[in-house]
Amino acid sequence: MKDLHILNYVSTTLWAITAEKWAEVLPVLMRHARGETLTAEEIQARIGTPPATSHGRRGSVAVLPIHGVIAHRGGGLDESSGGTSTERIAAQFQQLLADDSVGTILLDCNSPGGTIPGVNELAAVIAAARGQKPIVAMANSLMASAAYWIASQADEIVSIPSGTIGSIGVFTAHQDLSVALEKEGIKVTLISAGKYKVAGNPFEKLSADEEAVIQARVDAAYDQFVKAVASGRGASQKAVRDGYGQGRALSAPEALKAGLIDRIETFDQTLGRLLGRKAATAGMRAEDADVELVAAVPPVLLDPHDQARRARLLL
Repeated sequence: MKDLHILNYVSTTLWAITAEKWAEVLPVLMRHARGETLTAEEIQARIGTPPATSHGRRGSVAVLPIHGVIAHRGGGLDESSGGTSTERIAAQFQQLLADDSVGTILLDCNSPGGTIPGVNELAAVIAAARGQKPIVAMANSLMASAAYWIASQADEIVSIPSGTIGSIGVFTAHQDLSVALEKEGIKVTLISAGKYKVAGNPFEKLSADEEAVIQARVDAAYDQFVKAVASGRGASQKAVRDGYGQGRALSAPEALKAGLIDRIETFDQTLGRLLGRKAATAGMRAEDADVELVAAVPPVLLDPHDQARRARLLL
């Protein structure tokens, strides 16, 4: 029954992930569906190294990794296959938020996105925490789709100079196995109760009515995505739909000009700025998009109990 579970997962899940990464993930899932087992090394070779599982500290700045494919409760993508769960990220974030020794939370993103379930809830947790302590998200180097949805709720978004950001969109896939099964001499008969109980199943051609239902689900999830980004970035929904790449991932300079991020700087420059140490050079701000580098912001002593200083930190 494992094969049916995996096929159902692929066919019924809404994805906010780059198409390139999904193309890598799908064969792994399909091999599971055929009952094949991959070693951890084989999985890593196909879809990347598994993510870090815990946060780190740099002085009073806590670095929370958001790495790899994101999925709710793991789903068909457990952490051995390069995934990380929204529950794990939320739990670690709440832990850091409650820790008085943490002055700033830095979301260290290197993710192509993942599945839709759980992402809106995680984004809401981060949005609700704004104002309690500075939250900075960093594209280091990939912040795409579901990862951008989450990061858009931070006070500030930064990218390394070679970062890739965006891919704001949603899709799903229907598997029509009828022809393949026919070639194998297999005919599947579904016996069900409930008019739509087996609608969209992979053993029959997708009907126009069912395609419209699935499209409506995709559109609704995309609306959620756009609304969250617009709210987090202080932009209009129209601006997000029309000017944030329209589903494309953008380079760091393109993302800066489009408003997806606030500045470009290296990880060390960001960390130094958040710790109040003046770096030799600091990153490019949105208002200085045509300038290669600008002077570093004034040093700020990070005090988790000082609201005024926390506000100035992100200016």
